[in-house]
Amino acid sequence: MTFDLDRLRNIGISAHIDSGKTTLTERMLFYTDRIHAMHEVRGKDGVGATMDAMDLERERGITIASAATHVEWDGHHINIIDTPGHVDFTIEVERSLRVLDGAVLVLCGVAGVQSQSITVDRQMKRYNVPRLAFVNKCDRTGANPARIADQLREKLRLNAVMVQVPIGLEADHVGVVDLVSMKAIYFDGDAGEIIRYEEIPDHLAAECDARREALLDAASIFNDDLLEAVLEGTPTEEMIHDAIRTGVLARELCPVLCGSAYKNRGVQLVLDAAVRYLPCPTDVVNNATDPRDGSEHRVSHDPADPLLAYAFKLEDGAYGQLTYLRLYQGKLDKGDTIYNARTGRKVKVGRLVRMHSDKMEDIDSATAGDIVALFGVDCASGDTFRSDDTELVLASMHVPEPVIHLAVKPKDRKAEANLSKALQRFSKEDPTFRVAVDGKSGETVISGMGELHLDVYIERMRREFNADVTVGAPQVAYRERMTRELSFDYTHKKQTGGSGQFGRIIGAMGPSEEDGFEYIDSVRGGHIPREFIPSVRKGFNSMMEEGPLIGAPVQSLKVELQDGKHHAVDSSDMAFQAAARGCFREYYPKGGPQVLEPIMSVSIEGPTEFQGDMVGTVLQRRGILVGTMEDEGFVRIEAEVPLAAMFGYATALRSATQGKAEFSMEFHRYSPAPSDVQEELVAAYREEKAKKA
Repeated sequence: MTFDLDRLRNIGISAHIDSGKTTLTERMLFYTDRIHAMHEVRGKDGVGATMDAMDLERERGITIASAATHVEWDGHHINIIDTPGHVDFTIEVERSLRVLDGAVLVLCGVAGVQSQSITVDRQMKRYNVPRLAFVNKCDRTGANPARIADQLREKLRLNAVMVQVPIGLEADHVGVVDLVSMKAIYFDGDAGEIIRYEEIPDHLAAECDARREALLDAASIFNDDLLEAVLEGTPTEEMIHDAIRTGVLARELCPVLCGSAYKNRGVQLVLDAAVRYLPCPTDVVNNATDPRDGSEHRVSHDPADPLLAYAFKLEDGAYGQLTYLRLYQGKLDKGDTIYNARTGRKVKVGRLVRMHSDKMEDIDSATAGDIVALFGVDCASGDTFRSDDTELVLASMHVPEPVIHLAVKPKDRKAEANLSKALQRFSKEDPTFRVAVDGKSGETVISGMGELHLDVYIERMRREFNADVTVGAPQVAYRERMTRELSFDYTHKKQTGGSGQFGRIIGAMGPSEEDGFEYIDSVRGGHIPREFIPSVRKGFNSMMEEGPLIGAPVQSLKVELQDGKHHAVDSSDMAFQAAARGCFREYYPKGGPQVLEPIMSVSIEGPTEFQGDMVGTVLQRRGILVGTMEDEGFVRIEAEVPLAAMFGYATALRSATQGKAEFSMEFHRYSPAPSDVQEELVAAYREEKAKKA
C-alpha cells in the first residue's frame, strides 16, 4: 500500500500518568471504525482498552509499553503511537518521539501541567517534534482549560493559544465552541458519534470574541495574508488554519483544544486538528550521517531513493522477534534483501506487517514515511537498515542511565534456564533495562529506571517465562569521584625470569568537568614511545568501572600524561597498562574521593488539607523542598530527595494522606552524599571485602 506523503501523519499521544492518553486513543479508533465497541482502561467488563494489550497493563490500569496502530480519517492515513505516562517507562516515550513527526500533548483539565508533562515536553523539544495540546477531563470537578493554557505558557514556555472554548464545565460540559469557524459543536448519540453544529450560546459570545481575537493575533504573525485580512476584517477559515499550521510546524505555536475523551466529547476535533496542523513526513527535517567522513545528509523521504529505515522498538513474540521500523526514504517490499548498517549483515524481509496494538495485518510493501514491522530479523533497538547503494546511518536515540539495581536469584533449576531467556529478551527490548553479573558474589543484578520498572519485569519473568525469582533489597546506583587534582609519579617494575615489565608515568589526575573519562596526552621528547600512550589510557579507563572507595563506578576522571620513562626490553603494552592501574590505586585515595548519590525530582500532588503531612514525608527523607503550588483545594509539592530514601515511599505517602495523594519521580542529578551516609557505605564495602577475602 502506498500513500501520498501529504496525506500521511505519524503522531504520538503523550502525557502525565492518568491524563487519559489511552482513553483518547480508544475513542480515535472507534470514530475511525477501527474498533466497533469502546472499552475502558479500568473497565468493569474486564476487556480493557485496545492499546493496553498486555495483561499487566489491564490489571494495573497503566500503559507499560508503547503500542502502534493506524487509522484513516478525512482521506488521511494516520499512524498513532500511544505511549506510557509513568517516568519509569520513559524509554518508550523516547523511542516513539524519535520516529514521530508530530504529537498530541494530553493534559488533565484539573491537574494541568504535571511533572511528567514537563518531562514529555522536554523530550519533544529534544527531537524537535511539533505538538498540539488537548485539555482532557473537562467533565471533572475543578476543570478549567483556560487555566491549563496559562500553565502551558508559564511552565513549558509554549506559545499556547486556545482554538476552542468549552461549552459548560464539570457536570455541565456538553460541547465546545470552535474559534476558527465560530460555531458551537455538540456530540450527540450514545457514543458522541453524531456531530451537531449550532450558533454560539449567548452567555459565551463575549468570551469567544475575546479568545478569537487572541487567536488571530497569535496566528497572524505566521501569515501576512491573514494579517492583512484581519486588519480589513475579512479573515477566512482557510487562512486561519494555514497560519496555525505554519506556526505549529515552526514549533512556535501550540493550539489548545479541549473536551472529555471519557464522555466522548471533542475527540473527532483532535483528529481534525492532527490532520490540519501536524506535519506530514516531508514537512520534517531528518538527517543521516555518512560514517566515512562524518558528513550529514538530509533524508529525502522519496520512495525512489535508496532505503533508509530505523528500528525503534523490538518485541519478542510467538513467531520470533518483531521489529518496529520507521521508513525515512526508499521503499520496502516483502522478499527484499536489506542490510543492517551496524553489523553489515544481509537480511531478507520474510514477513512485513502493519500493527494494530498486538494484532498484525500482513502487507506486501511500505514506502518512505510509513511505520511498519518486520518478523524474524535479528537486530538491536536503534539499528539502521538500508539498501546496498547507500552508506548513510540514522542518528540513534537518547538512552538515560539506570538508577536502581536489584539482585535476582532463581528459586530452582528450571527457573534458572527460564530466567536466562527472560533477561536476554528484556535487555534486548529495553535499552534502560541492564543485566550484569557481580564479579565478586556471582549474583545476577538487574538495573532500571525505578521500582515500578523492575517490579513489572520481575512479574513478566514469572508470567511469560515461568521464572520465579528471589529478589534482594534494592540497591542505589552510587557513583564516586576525586575532589581535587594531584600530581603523580609512578613506576611499575616487575622482574621475573627472562624479560620483565617496566613503565614509569608522570602527570596529573583529578575530577573532570564532564562525566566520564578525559585523557590528555602532553608527553614531549619521546620518553614514552607513541605506541604506549594509548596503553596508559586503556589502563586508567579500565579502573572507571569500580572505584576503590565503595566499589561504585567513577563518575568523572581527568588524567594528563606529561612524562615518563621506558625500557628498551622490558616495556610493553601490558607494562604501561599495569603502571596506569597501579598509579590509580595509589593516588586515587589521596585525591579526597567522595560518594555521589542519585537525587530524584519528586512531585507530590494531593488535597491541601494534607499539605503539612506531605511535606513531612519529604523532610523525613532528607528531601529539600523546591516549591509548592496551591490550586482550588489541591497542592503540588516539588522536592529533591535522595533515591536511597525513597524506597517504600508510596506506602508512607498513602498512610499520611488516607490514600488521597500521589507522587512521581525522575532522576535529576548526582550529588555528594552526607558524611554519615558516606561513612556507612565505606564501612559496609570494607566489611564485605573482608568477608570475601
